[in-house]
Amino acid sequence: MKTTLAKTAGYCFGVKRAVNLAIETGKTRGNVYTLGPIIHNSHVIKKLEESNVRLAETIDDIPDSACVIIRTHGIPKKLYEILEGKGCTYIDATCPFVSKIHDTVKKESESGRQVIIIGAKNHPEVIGIEGWCSTKAHVFESPQDVENWIDKTPDLQEVPVSVVAQTTINKEMWNECINLIKKACTNAKVFDTICNATIERQNEVQLLANQVDAMIVIGDRNSSNTKRLFEISQSLCPKVAHIENAAELDDSFLRGANHVGITAGASTPEWIIKEVVNKMSDETRIESTESFEELLEKSLKTLNTGDKVTGIITQIAPTEINVDLGVKQAGYIPVTELSDDPSYKVEEHLAVGQEIEAFVMRVNDVEGVIMLSKKRLDTVKGWEKIEQAREEKTPLKGVVLEENKGGVIASVLGVRVFIPASQTGLPKDAPMDSIMKKEITLYITEVNRARRRVVGSIRAYEMDQRREAAQAIWDTIEIGAKYKGVVKSLTNFGAFVDIGGIDGMVHISELSWGRIGHPSEVLNVGDTVEVYVISFDKEKRKISLGYKTAESNPWTIFEGKYNVGDIIDVKIVRFMPFGAFAEIIPGVDGLIHISQIADRHIAKPDDVLKIGETVKVKILAIDMEKKKVSISIRALLEPEAPAEEILSAEKAAGEEAGVAAEAPAEEEAPAAESSKEETEAEKAPEEETAASESQE
Repeated sequence: MKTTLAKTAGYCFGVKRAVNLAIETGKTRGNVYTLGPIIHNSHVIKKLEESNVRLAETIDDIPDSACVIIRTHGIPKKLYEILEGKGCTYIDATCPFVSKIHDTVKKESESGRQVIIIGAKNHPEVIGIEGWCSTKAHVFESPQDVENWIDKTPDLQEVPVSVVAQTTINKEMWNECINLIKKACTNAKVFDTICNATIERQNEVQLLANQVDAMIVIGDRNSSNTKRLFEISQSLCPKVAHIENAAELDDSFLRGANHVGITAGASTPEWIIKEVVNKMSDETRIESTESFEELLEKSLKTLNTGDKVTGIITQIAPTEINVDLGVKQAGYIPVTELSDDPSYKVEEHLAVGQEIEAFVMRVNDVEGVIMLSKKRLDTVKGWEKIEQAREEKTPLKGVVLEENKGGVIASVLGVRVFIPASQTGLPKDAPMDSIMKKEITLYITEVNRARRRVVGSIRAYEMDQRREAAQAIWDTIEIGAKYKGVVKSLTNFGAFVDIGGIDGMVHISELSWGRIGHPSEVLNVGDTVEVYVISFDKEKRKISLGYKTAESNPWTIFEGKYNVGDIIDVKIVRFMPFGAFAEIIPGVDGLIHISQIADRHIAKPDDVLKIGETVKVKILAIDMEKKKVSISIRALLEPEAPAEEILSAEKAAGEEAGVAAEAPAEEEAPAAESSKEETEAEKAPEEETAASESQE
C-alpha cells in the first residue's frame, strides 16, 4: 500500500498565526481568554489550556480588565466596544483575509449599498462579517436562497448590491449565486473573498480523490472547510473516512486499499496528522523520497525577497495569477508582473496546473501572501541570452515600448534595449509611430551590464537579410522571371522597384502602353507591383524590369474586340490640319480624316468637333501591322452613298492615316532631349546601386 499526503494538508497561514499568538501571549502574560474557540479544533483548544489560554463561550465569561485574543473567525464590531468598556486589552488574531472582508462590508454599507453575504448563517465568521455592516445584511446559504430572495423582491434591477463570500465556501456554489445575482441586479459589485488557501486545498483534494482507493480527511467536525473536503472526497472516492485524530482511525478501513490519500482541514495541527500516519500499517509508504518530517518542514518553510521559486498555477484571475509554492503563504503574480510585452495574452501562455518560475518580490506575513514577478526573473535570464547574442551575432525578437530621446526603447527578453533613430531602419527624420508597440527583430550591438545599458540595431539585421535575399536572387535570376516588389522611388525616366534585396529599374517606356509624362501617372511610392526581368548584368549589378504585359497591350485588347464596319462611340482627343484623332480605348486612337467628319466640305476639324466630345463613328479600315485605324462620321450620315465613293474615301483615309498615325513633329520631344533622357536612364541603376552599397 502506498500513501499520498496532500501538500496543503494542515494549518493555513491564518490559523498558524493565531495559534502561535495565543501560545506566546499565554506564556508571557498568564491567563488570557478567547471569545469562542480560537479555531475549530477541540484538540488544539485543550493544548492551548496548557499554555494558560482559556475558552470563554460568551463575553460575560470574560473578567473585567482581562487580556483577550480575538479568534481567527473575527467578531462583530460591537464586541470590540464592549471589551473596551470592560477595560479589557485584546490581541487581534482575526485572519487577515477575514479582516479585509470586514473593511469591505463596512465601506460598502456606509455608502448606501445593500450587502449580501454568501455563507453559513450560524458560522462565527459570517456572524462577525454581519457585525461590521452599518445596515442589515442578507445572508444566503445556497443558490436556492438567492432565487427565493429574487422572487420576493420587486424592482431589483437598479438596487445597488455588494456581494462577499465566507472565506471557506464552495467555489462552485459561489459562482452559481453570483450568476443569479448579476442577472437580477444590474448594479451589483462582486468581491470574491474566498481564501486562496481554501481554493488550493479543494482543488488538490479533487485531484487526489480521483487517484486513490481510499481517502482519509483529518479535522474537527465543526470545521466548515474540513466538512467541504470530506464532501468533495465522498463525491469522487468510494471509501472516505472523516476522523479528528489517530484514535478514530479504524484499521479495517485500510484493508483492500492499494493507494490511500490523506488531507486535513486548515485547523488541523501537524502533530495530529503525524499521529494518524504513524498509526497506519508499516506497509504503507509516503509517495515521496522525503520523510514525513521533511514534508512538514518543507510546508512550513518561509521565503525571502529575492528568492527564485518554482510553483504550480492554481488559478488565473483577471488581475493576478495564483501560484502554489508548497509553503503556507499564498503566492500570486500580478498580471503587470508577467511580461513587458503590451500584446502579452495570459490565456495564450499560461494554464492552471502549469509550472512557473518567478522571483519573490515581497513577503507579507500579516496577510499571509507572497508577491511574485515572472518578468523580473525573465530579465535576469534575458541578460545572459543578450550577452550571448551579442557575442554570436544572433538576432533577437522584441517589442518597441516607447520613444526616447534619439531613438526608441524595446523590450527584448525582459531587458530594455535602446535603438538609436539611425538604427531603426526608418528614413531619416521619419516619425517612430510605425514601429511603436510592434514586434521587431534586431542585433545586439552593445552590452554594458554594470551600467544596465544595451544597444540594438534593427537596420543592421535588415541589411543582412537584404544581402542574403539579394544573393538568392542573383543566384537564380533569368530573363522573364517574375517578382513581386515594392516601388521605392520615382524619377523622370522611370521607377525603382525593390524585388527583395535588389532594386531594379522599370523605364518609363515599360510602365504603360500609352504615352505618359511621368511615372507617377501609373505608380506611387510604396505600391506593391508584379514585374518581370527584361535584362540583367551581374557584374554591374543592374536589372531592367518590365511592368506592362502583352495581355495589357491595348492593341491586343482592340484586336479581340473590334472589326471593320463596327459602329462605336469615340472621344475626340486632338486635332490635326488633315483630320481629328479620337480615342477608341485607352492606348488606341483612330483617325477621322477631314473628308469623313461631315457630309459637306469643312475648312478645319474644329469647325464641327470639340476636344473631349463623344461621337459615333464607323470603322473603315484596320492595319494591325502599322497600328492604324481609320474611322468615319460621314459614313453614318450618308448610308446610301455609292460604294465607289466610300471605297475611295477609305483609300484616301488610309493613305492620310499612314502619314498621320504618329504624332506630328511639334508634339514630339526634341531629339537632343530624348537622347539625354535615355542616357540618364541607363546611368541611374548604377548610381542607385552605388548609393545603396555606400549606405550599407
